[in-house]
Amino acid sequence: MTQQNLTIYSWNINGLRAIVRKNFINWFNKTQPDILCLQEIKTQAKDLPTEVLQLKNYQLYINSADKKGYAGTAVLTKIKPLKIINSTGIKIFDQEGRVQVLEFDKFYLINTYFPNAQAELKRLDFKIKFNQKYLKFLNKFNNKPLILTGDFNVAHQEIDLANPNSNHFNAGFTDEERQFINQIIKSNFVDTFRHLHPQTQKYSYWTYRFGARQRNVGWRIDYFFISKKIISQIKKAEILTQVIGSDHCPITIAINL
Repeated sequence: MTQQNLTIYSWNINGLRAIVRKNFINWFNKTQPDILCLQEIKTQAKDLPTEVLQLKNYQLYINSADKKGYAGTAVLTKIKPLKIINSTGIKIFDQEGRVQVLEFDKFYLINTYFPNAQAELKRLDFKIKFNQKYLKFLNKFNNKPLILTGDFNVAHQEIDLANPNSNHFNAGFTDEERQFINQIIKSNFVDTFRHLHPQTQKYSYWTYRFGARQRNVGWRIDYFFISKKIISQIKKAEILTQVIGSDHCPITIAINL
């Protein structure tokens, strides 16, 4: 069977309409990803920017939140999927448009915008329930390798954030959230960036406050996990810190499937 070299990108854009005003279309046309997964699109289908709808050679699939201007996910792809699933089967999660499953010939791609535990951990319980459902949800797709991507809203290890000591009890670095990443890895998935760059301290998110990005006080909370059995087919995993337009930057993998 013929193998195909794919470049897949993921980016929390913090608003699709906002990022279109910040050179997104030029970046996209220059980059020409095979697949781009987006999180936090903050828009409904009827409000999609014309510039995105007019992108040539791509199909757009969106999963908007019921609430306007909030959450939501989208995928732009050159390769037509066999099937698309926008539901986990649990209404309180699905109404926030957080999960998209795209089935392709040789793999499933799951694009996810995980909940933020928020200040004072007021949404930690919601996030833990989402995480538990997510792990069970993955079991539905065990007939092909999986590629999991998105904004997981958690830094896994101390190397994954600039100030681990002061954040152990804050959203994004609690023991409960970090344990979830351990569970993913125990479920035979591999963190592609950490696999190829075991000692590299590089971030994918910086708060807009305090000049954090300029000072590189950031967090690595955006990931590509892939099924362990195809880890040898990963050719590249990068964090594109030079790309601006959001409080996150894009991440990417190159894989031969």
